[in-house]
Amino acid sequence: MAQAPARAASAVRLFDAHCHLQDPRVAAVAPALIRAAAASGVARFAVNGTSEKDWHLVKQMGEDHPAVVPCFGLHPWWVPERSPDWMNSLRRFFAETPEAAVGEIGLDNGSHGKTIDFGEQVEVFQRQLELAKELERPVSVHCVRAFGDLLEVLKQTGPFPAGVLLHSYMGSSEMVSGLANLGCYFSLSGFLIGMKSTKAKQMLKSIPLDRILLETDAPDALPRLDNVSVSSVPVHSSDADTEKCHIDSESQAANASNESLNHPENIHIVLKYVASLLEMPESELAELSYKNATKLFSYPGSKVQHEGEAI
Repeated sequence: MAQAPARAASAVRLFDAHCHLQDPRVAAVAPALIRAAAASGVARFAVNGTSEKDWHLVKQMGEDHPAVVPCFGLHPWWVPERSPDWMNSLRRFFAETPEAAVGEIGLDNGSHGKTIDFGEQVEVFQRQLELAKELERPVSVHCVRAFGDLLEVLKQTGPFPAGVLLHSYMGSSEMVSGLANLGCYFSLSGFLIGMKSTKAKQMLKSIPLDRILLETDAPDALPRLDNVSVSSVPVHSSDADTEKCHIDSESQAANASNESLNHPENIHIVLKYVASLLEMPESELAELSYKNATKLFSYPGSKVQHEGEAI
């Protein structure tokens, strides 16, 4: 069983509960991103796959980096491109990777999600939720403008003793209690900074302290706060590694400038912002969220199981 990474020379330790370091925009520099973030106190990274085309990259990243918790799932955006054998393939990845969690899966009724049949999204989502329950693994969930449908599906399929991570949670405070009762954790990213601060504060105050997680969603969700500098993703001259990545994101890879990409080290900015709204010391929130994430990801066979048992 992998041991917990050594504590970095930082005042805090953090667990990036949801990111995509296999993304073609950053895959070539992912080892450097992990090293830099680890030096700043980020001890763990839950790296989420999104389709059949990147699960092998996530698996390899988990094998190469002890700090990476691999996750496999079919994101709603890639539902139309799934193969007839997608579920069998997903099951094979879990059979070969006992340390893996489920994700990223979910529902999307946003500008892009509206172009994808919602009935198909729900069917694929339910099948993966049932798989997560069968495997007794936590599941990382994407939800955009579909919280009513999400709650209904979770009620039909749940409860979820192994836990549900609501990634980049931007739902209402009124929904928190019902979701928490179903086993949900609420993971907060840089997207929260775009929410009206009074609404964000009300929502945050409604989340039980033992259900708060922090994430970067890197390379997306770049957090921008006034007078706070962000860590930049370094430029990599070779495209050799990125060519192996998710081909459907090639246009994103070509168009994205490094200045727009999020570095997992920027979880410190998310920490700063959430702590300010909760009126809580950053060190306290860091340790609290780290323990919550470790508990969530400490299922049998996981890389953090023994660390979780000690909490």
